[in-house]
Formats: sequence, structure tokens, C-alpha cells
Amino acid sequence: MAKFKGAIVVDIDRCKGCEVCIGACPNDVIGMSSEVNIKGYKYSYMVNPESCVGCANCAVVCPDGVITVYRKRIEQ
Repeated sequence: MAKFKGAIVVDIDRCKGCEVCIGACPNDVIGMSSEVNIKGYKYSYMVNPESCVGCANCAVVCPDGVITVYRKRIEQ
């Protein structure tokens, strides 16, 4: 079975901090920042980037579409 390494990019200025993506992530990759964006919301970011497999669950459930997922196949 192929293994994948993933990464997410969050549009920080558009994130409203709803935290839906945190619950959708099976590997506890996403957390909330202690800082706020230009709108005054805490935003999501990758807390555990090494655990991301690029499943894209976070991007699918994001109501504002601010998450982009990248996925790379790891050769064994």
C-alpha cells in the first residue's frame, strides 16, 4: 500500500475559526492559533505537520473553502 505525506495551507485572513476542520482531521494535525487574523478571529494551522497524510477531510468540511491540501506519494 502506498504511503502519502500531506500538507495543508490555510488562508489565514479568510479563516473564521469555526474549528470544524479540527474535528474532521483523523490524525490531530490541525489546531487553533493563539494569535488572531485581520478580522479578529483565531485561525487554524498545522500543529503536527508530520502526521498529515493529505486526506483532505479538513478542506471538504471547511464552510469557507480556505484550506488547500497538498499530497505527495512517498516511495518505499
